[in-house]
Formats: sequence, C-alpha cells, structure tokens
Amino acid sequence: MPESGTKQLKQEALANFQVGVDNVIFSVDTQQNRVLVLLVMRQEEPFCRRWSLPGTLVNHGEALENAAHRILSEKIRVNNLYLEQLYTFGEPGFNPWKSSGQDHRQTPLDIRYLSVSYFALVRFEEAQLIGDSLNGIAWYPIKKLPQLAFDHNKILEYGYRRLRNKLEYSPVAFDVLPEVFTLSDIYQLYTTVLGESFADYSNFRTRLLKLGFLSDTGLKVSRGAGRPASLYRFDADAFAPLKDKPLVFI
Repeated sequence: MPESGTKQLKQEALANFQVGVDNVIFSVDTQQNRVLVLLVMRQEEPFCRRWSLPGTLVNHGEALENAAHRILSEKIRVNNLYLEQLYTFGEPGFNPWKSSGQDHRQTPLDIRYLSVSYFALVRFEEAQLIGDSLNGIAWYPIKKLPQLAFDHNKILEYGYRRLRNKLEYSPVAFDVLPEVFTLSDIYQLYTTVLGESFADYSNFRTRLLKLGFLSDTGLKVSRGAGRPASLYRFDADAFAPLKDKPLVFI
C-alpha cells in the first residue's frame, strides 16, 4: 500500500474527542446523618431540566484540574476542600446527544465525549451554594437521588465508593473537619458515611490515637450533660512518615 494510503487510514482511525470535567461534590451532614451530593439543574439540551453533576467542557489550553476548580468556584463557596481526580469515563461511541434520544441535525454526532471526573469532599456546615434549588442547584441525599442526566448516576456511584474507601485508608476526613475537633466528631463523620456498624466507638478511638498523628490541644468542650471532651488537632508533620504506608483507620 502506498505510504499516503497508510497515513490516510491512520488519520481515519483517530477518534474525534471532546473533553469535559464532571465534579462529584460530597458533604456530610452529621446532624441529620446524611451523605449529600451537589446537583445542578441543566438549563439546555441535551437533558434540559434534568438534574446532573456540576460539569463543564474544558477550554482550550486549560488544565483539567483548573477546569474542576473553575466549576467548583461557580457553584459553591467553601474554605476546607478535598479534591482529587476520580476516573475518566467515555466508552467508544458515547455521545450525550445520542444518549438523550433527541434529534439535533447540526450537532456533531461523530464526536466521542470523555468525562474526566473529580471527587470532592467539603464541610457541609460552611459550604455556601451560589444559588438555590429554585435556581437549579441543591444538595441531594445520596439515598434519595433522582435519575440524572448523561451517565452521571454511574459516575456518582463510582465516586461514593471512592469516598468510603478513602475514609478507610487515608486522612481525608481531617481535610473537612474544623481545625480542632473531638474524637466523637470524627466518629460521627465515619458512621454517617460507613454506617453505624463499621466499628464501635471505643475500638475506633483506641486505633485512631495509636496512629499518633492527633495532637491533644489540652482544651476541652462541653456538649450536653456528659463529661467535657478533649479537643484534638490533626498533626500533618506527625502523619508525614505514615503517608506512603498502608494504614487502616477503622
């Protein structure tokens, strides 16, 4: 085969991509024992008036993580935040216009879409939504989700598994706790996400303190009729030697 013919076949085999970023933003409402995820109402086709994860197409020359932070800043104001790349979704042939079942003749149906998803965890108490449910943005309990646009239910399910796994082997919880906290505060966060049967409080407390990266501030706080509880602080320097070692927090 002539060289020009080989080059033509290679060019035809290359996929035509469009890349988007979708954020799975979780918060933990320990007061009502709920894990929440942030959803937005789509205002245009495809899937107009359907709830979806906050997302955006990546601009020319824009880093993926910058796009993730951009969509976060447009939807929510928060100081304490944990963010990491989750997964890349995009089966061959996936096109949101096709999956919506709508006929838009001027839409580039030959484009293959990739969704680079990010996983975020924020403090529920301090997170301020930019808008409200009437303006198309709301926290939804993970156990009461509607059918989402695109393949976002699949992305969200994957993100929820990541959240649960991260709690088991990493200090992600301390990224969204206040600067000082009680051991009960940590335990409540864990039980909200993992369920009350994951570990009893006494064993959880013992295991956590043995890891050695919680610093007792010497301060105590009174809540209700019980004994005052000690306030702790996460010690990043003490945790550093453990960062690359397998840990089991629970």
